[in-house]
Amino acid sequence: MVYFPEEVVGHILGLLTSHSDRNSASLVCRAWYQIERFSRRSVFVCNCYAVHPERVHVRFPCLRSLAVKGKPRFADFDLEPVAWGAPAEPWVDACARGCPGLEELRLKRMVVTDECLKLLACSFPNLKSLVLVGCEGFSTDGLAAVAASCRFIKELDLQESFVEDRGSHWLKCFPKPSTLLESLNFSCLTGEVNSHALEKLVARSPNLKSLRLNRAVPLDVLARILSRTPRLVDLCTGSFLRGTNADAYIGLFNAFQHCNMLKRLSGFWDATSLFVQVINPVCKNLTCLNLSNAPMVRSAYLIEFIHQCKKLQHLWVLDSIGDKGLETVASSCIELQELRVFHGNADVREGIAVTEEGLVAISAGCRKLKSVVYYCQRMTNAALVTVANNCPQFKSFRLCILDPESADAVTGQPLDEGFGAIVHSCKGLRWLSMSGLLTDTVFLYIGMYAERLETLSVAFAGDTDDGMIYVLNGCKNLKKLVIRDSPFGDSALLAGMHKYEAMRSLWMSSCNVTLGVCKALAANMPSLTVEVMNETLSIDEVDEDANNAKVEKLFIYRTIVGPRGDAPEFISIC
Repeated sequence: MVYFPEEVVGHILGLLTSHSDRNSASLVCRAWYQIERFSRRSVFVCNCYAVHPERVHVRFPCLRSLAVKGKPRFADFDLEPVAWGAPAEPWVDACARGCPGLEELRLKRMVVTDECLKLLACSFPNLKSLVLVGCEGFSTDGLAAVAASCRFIKELDLQESFVEDRGSHWLKCFPKPSTLLESLNFSCLTGEVNSHALEKLVARSPNLKSLRLNRAVPLDVLARILSRTPRLVDLCTGSFLRGTNADAYIGLFNAFQHCNMLKRLSGFWDATSLFVQVINPVCKNLTCLNLSNAPMVRSAYLIEFIHQCKKLQHLWVLDSIGDKGLETVASSCIELQELRVFHGNADVREGIAVTEEGLVAISAGCRKLKSVVYYCQRMTNAALVTVANNCPQFKSFRLCILDPESADAVTGQPLDEGFGAIVHSCKGLRWLSMSGLLTDTVFLYIGMYAERLETLSVAFAGDTDDGMIYVLNGCKNLKKLVIRDSPFGDSALLAGMHKYEAMRSLWMSSCNVTLGVCKALAANMPSLTVEVMNETLSIDEVDEDANNAKVEKLFIYRTIVGPRGDAPEFISIC
C-alpha cells in the first residue's frame, strides 16, 4: 500500500469506525501515522489524566469530536470516589485555543463549572452536540449560556448529571424563531420547569426526535408536547403524580395514539398501574423500555403491558416483576438483546423476587440475548450452565446475588462451574461481573477461556493470590479489573506488572495489598500512576510499619504525563 496515493489511504482509514483500529493503523509506518493524524475527526480519551489536553490537539489538528472520561465509577459495586478530581476546564480551555471548529464534546464524570460552559459557548460557534454524563459543578446559568450562544446545537444531553437549579430561564435561551434541536435530555434536573417555555421550545424545534423530561413536568403538559412532536422516537416521561385527573389521562392517551414513530420509552416517575392503559397505543412499536423508575406499579400490570411489546430489544425492570413476569418476557419478547433487572422493593416472602428460574426462562425464550444485568436472590450452577448453552452470544454478563457470598442454592457448592460455563461458551464475552461463593478455580477458567474479556468485576471471591494471577496471565485483552473484599495481595499485584501498561485501570479495595509494594510498583513502572486512598495513612510515612500496612483502596492507571498535581488530600500518589 506504499504505492497508493495518500488520498486513497486516507479514504480507507476513514472506513475504520473503531478508535482502537485507528490507533493500530497509525503504527504501521510513518506515512500512515501522518495520514491518520490529519484525517482523524473523532478522539476518545478514556482517562482525563492519561494525557495533556494540548497534546491531543497537537496530535490531531483537524479534530471535530472529543469524548473525555474523568472520575472512575464501578457500577456493579456502586463504587465512585467522592471529590476525586477530573476538572473539565483544562480540556475546554485547550479546545478553545487549539480546536475552535469543535462540533461535538462529550464529558463523563467530570467537574464542569458555569465558567467552563460559558467559555465553551463563546469558543465553539459551530458546536452541535454537548453531552455531560454524570458531571457536576454547574448550574442552569451555564446551560443558559450554551443555549443562547450555540445556535447550531442539535443535541444537549445532561444524563445523570448534578445540576444546581437557578430557575428554568435557560429553556427560553434557545434560538428563535426556530432551533435545530434533535435531542434534549434534562431528566436529571430536580427543580421546577417553566411549562410555557418548554412548550414554546418544543413548538419551534421541528426536528426533535429525542426528549427526556424530568419529573417536574405534569401529565397535561406532556400531552400537549406529544401533540407537537409527531417525529419523536425517544421519550422520557414526566411525573405521573402531577396533573393527574381524568382529563389529563384521556389527553395523554389521545396524544400517544399519534406517536407512531416512538421506539424508546422511559421515565414513569410516580406511575401507578393506570399508566398501562395510557401508554397502550405505542407498545406495539417499542424497541426499548425502561421501567426501573416505576416501583409503585404492580407486577401484574407490568406483565400485561410487556406482553404487548413484541418488538422489544432492550428492557430495564425492577426485580418486583418476579420469575413469572420474566417468563412472560421470554415468551413475548423473542427479539430481546439486552435485559437489566435491578433490585427494588421486591418482597421475597410474597414470592415476587427473581431467582435463577427467571434467568433460565429468559435464556430459553430470548436466544438473541447479548447483555444481562441481573440482581437476584439466589443462583445455581445448573442454571448458569443452561444460560450459557442457550445464549452463547453474550458480550456482557453481570450477575449480582444480593447475598454476595451465596453458594449454589441447591447443592451448596461454589458457583465456579456455572461461571466457568459462561466464559467457555460465550467466546465473545467482553464484560463479566460475578458474585456468589467463588474459589480460585473460577479464575483459572477465566484465564483459560475468556480471551476477549475486557472488563472483569469481582467481590468476595477467591482463596489465594493464584486466582488473580490466573486472570492476569490469561486474559490478553483485559482493560479494566475491579476487585473488592478479596484475599489477593502483594504477590498477585506484582504478578501483573507485564499487564498494567496495556490496561486502562486496576481498582482494588479491602484486599491484602500493602503500601510498600505499591511504592515498589510505582518505582518500577513510571508509566503508571499508583493512587492510594487511605484515610488513616499517609504516603510520606516511610517507616517499616507503614510500608507493611494494608492499603484501603488502590487505583492504578496508565499515563504518559506523569502523576497529576491536583490530587485531593485523601489520595497519595506513590
